[in-house]
Amino acid sequence: MRSEEDRPVAGFPFSAVVGQDQLRLALILCAVHPGIGGVLVRGEKGTAKSTVVRALTALLPAVDDAGTTRPARLVELPVGATEDRVIGSIDLEKVLRDGERAFQPGLLAAAHQGVLYVDEVNLLHDHLVDVLLDAAAMGRVHIERDGISHSHPAKFVLVGTMNPEEGELRPQLLDRFGLAVDVAASRDVDVRMEVVRRRLDYERDPEAFVARYSSADEELAAEIRTAREKLDSVELSNRELRRIASLCASFDVDGMRADLVLARTATAHAAWRGDSEVTAEDVRVAAELTLPHRRRRDPFDEPGLDQQQLDDALEQADQDAQSQVEDDARDGEPEPPENPEDRGPDEDRGPEDGGPEDGGPDDEGPDDDGPEDPDGPGGGVRATDRPSAPPAGEFKAKLLEVPGVGEGAPGRRSRSMSSRGRVVRSTRERGHGLHLTSTVFAAAESQVARGRTAGRLRLAPADLRGAIREGREGNLIVFVVDASGSMAARDRLSAVTGAVVSLLRDAYQRRDKVAVITVRGREAELVLPPTSSVDIAVRRLQSMRTGGKSPLAEGFLRAREVVLRERLRDPQRRALVVTLTDGRATGGKDALHRARVAAHLLADASVASIVVDCETGLVRLGLAAELARELRGGYVRLAELSAQQVAGVVRAAA
Repeated sequence: MRSEEDRPVAGFPFSAVVGQDQLRLALILCAVHPGIGGVLVRGEKGTAKSTVVRALTALLPAVDDAGTTRPARLVELPVGATEDRVIGSIDLEKVLRDGERAFQPGLLAAAHQGVLYVDEVNLLHDHLVDVLLDAAAMGRVHIERDGISHSHPAKFVLVGTMNPEEGELRPQLLDRFGLAVDVAASRDVDVRMEVVRRRLDYERDPEAFVARYSSADEELAAEIRTAREKLDSVELSNRELRRIASLCASFDVDGMRADLVLARTATAHAAWRGDSEVTAEDVRVAAELTLPHRRRRDPFDEPGLDQQQLDDALEQADQDAQSQVEDDARDGEPEPPENPEDRGPDEDRGPEDGGPEDGGPDDEGPDDDGPEDPDGPGGGVRATDRPSAPPAGEFKAKLLEVPGVGEGAPGRRSRSMSSRGRVVRSTRERGHGLHLTSTVFAAAESQVARGRTAGRLRLAPADLRGAIREGREGNLIVFVVDASGSMAARDRLSAVTGAVVSLLRDAYQRRDKVAVITVRGREAELVLPPTSSVDIAVRRLQSMRTGGKSPLAEGFLRAREVVLRERLRDPQRRALVVTLTDGRATGGKDALHRARVAAHLLADASVASIVVDCETGLVRLGLAAELARELRGGYVRLAELSAQQVAGVVRAAA
């Protein structure tokens, strides 16, 4: 008999969650129509993200499985999962034992008709996120690998949660999630009190608490089943489809995925309401869940959807839809006869009337006292409406690599041995997947000894060879920014800030962690500890204080401290220190000598580095170049940051 301690604890009821109405609605709509493509839940810690997701599973319809009925499953995908664990792989044990090719399903198969939950999805490998989103959109998983061709259904509600402070998803992956919801703790005292009260009641007696909300959960589950059954009969009129297309065009979203997801979500919302036709309100609700995360094309764009912009876009879409209805109605009416007297003096005149084609009054050529204005009458955009030129100080950051081959977290910067990439050789160890050719060659050498004269190849566990793959890794990029008085000239500081922002954008795209150290006055300040959230780095950089002396020695020592500390936390992630300075160390006694010694200590810690020389003017002291030599790293001038020679600067460092 099982003791009280062994009895499973009942999950927190979906209906008992206080607030988070938009999150609850997004999850329900995905439960009604899994083809929406899942929900991305963004929010700070302690906002009940995981609690709500786990509670959703109890509301899903039961699943028919091999002649029996079972509850829908919640499958949790760990951040460190391999591709084989996610999509499945060859059943090596059966291959070696029975000589048959067999497939062993992965987590996607287990999640069929249930919920696949990925906590901290922003920390998951990019290629695995692609796999999940493809499966969620298609409802099937197709595997073609190692001589195995397999396909199985995988219809599930995909839910990913993340804390933006720990790093963002790339815009390409953001777009693949059907819906996105930002959650935050309520600032209403009464709401916060109720959250705490319910949680304490649940912890005191979980079974009694669940029983209190069981009828409400059962009612919700019944409504989801009804909405699923009604979904195919919901009509999406041309008027509402035009509204959807107009909205997506107004918000300038890329591709057509937003239009499709918005249409599916609006249809699911209509079914959830019990209506047989999509209305403007359904489209509005769907837009609030579908469009915000698709507007971010850059890590530094603010998330969210401006309500006034949405109102304006909906109003314009409504006018477009109404105009189309009126045009359609007029299409069936005969055209009224044209009265020549109704024409204006210049309307519809041809060459014989002195109209535009013969250089008449409306044929406006270039003015006598200037070149032709391409935006003049009939030219389209006025001169005042032309897009402005890109701001000064923009840089195109070249690829800066850490030398050698690492084993860090998957990314897009430096070479590494990884689970995804090209196969470079085999190993007797496990490796990353099976190296089939080497395995067959190893087995072939022993066939005579094993008594094989014909038939299948006789394999043994000792024949197995793993694959060594080479890919790319993300690194820790530590920016040391000289903010002293010698750097504080407006133009120079603007250029430095622009360079750092471009490098941060590059770090975001390459899946790096970043840290920012500013040097001014008497100390070096770690304004941003290592993080994957580069947008926070930009905000800290914009509030950077400037002026005073330049204690570069303290900057190098602080960078060394940060790198060594991070090595203990994440020993596989290699570091790159990028220093932006004019090299004029002035903080403390014998400042330049101390800066050189500190640079030498940083180099002795085997830290790759690059110095961006910010010195300007006709007379240059070349101090930044000397520091680069002490660092045994790369060197480039600020003005050359976009030049070809930057590529490989760090790669060539010792």
